[in-house]
Amino acid sequence: MFGKKNKHLDYASGPRDLIVAKEPKSPISEQYRTIRTNITYAGVDTQIKSVLFTSATPSAGKSTTAANVAIAYAQAGRKTLLLDADLRRPTTHYTFEVNNQRGLSTAVVNEMPLENVIRETEIENLDIVTSGPVPPNPSELIASNKMEHFFKTVSMEYDMVIVDSPPILAVTDGQLLSKLVDGTILVTNVEANNRDSLTQAKDLLKKADANLIGTVLNNKKQKESKDSYYYYYGAEK
Repeated sequence: MFGKKNKHLDYASGPRDLIVAKEPKSPISEQYRTIRTNITYAGVDTQIKSVLFTSATPSAGKSTTAANVAIAYAQAGRKTLLLDADLRRPTTHYTFEVNNQRGLSTAVVNEMPLENVIRETEIENLDIVTSGPVPPNPSELIASNKMEHFFKTVSMEYDMVIVDSPPILAVTDGQLLSKLVDGTILVTNVEANNRDSLTQAKDLLKKADANLIGTVLNNKKQKESKDSYYYYYGAEK
């Protein structure tokens, strides 16, 4: 477990702030690298090669966190994939300013080869797979054997796969996706989420047998500075 002060992070809708790429020496970037380190320690007995970032409710900062942690892995020399598995309100194509005509949904539905949906980024060692067109049946698609095969394929191709998923309390997608990864991290904006929401989300993940390895709290103000923010990550007991 750890806690550090953090500067303001903007979690408004639209393109996410890739601060680890833009300002790698900033204190906030160091926080994301610390999350990377703690993920490593969470897998002492079993190597963690894929991590799902989800939240209880929207606007928690999960997409920002997932993108920046992915960059932190890439900067460490790990071959990394950022996978947008939010097939309802995807954001990765906005963040990296690419079109979303092909991606996860087209790869699974059409059994498209992995190389046809992977996109290289300007960041060394980092590839992305956007969501692709939003399907009419996201949950059914995620629960399919084809989706499981896709996850197994990318896990063999990459050192680390970072997955962005929909909020747990909104739809079942996050629970289903948690079965396909090695670990799950619950992200929350403490100004918007409450204890009941987090408890419900945690219970749903446990029912899905998810390996919940940590929690990130965003936007928790510190007494000594109205502009400071607390970043917490810790293994669940």
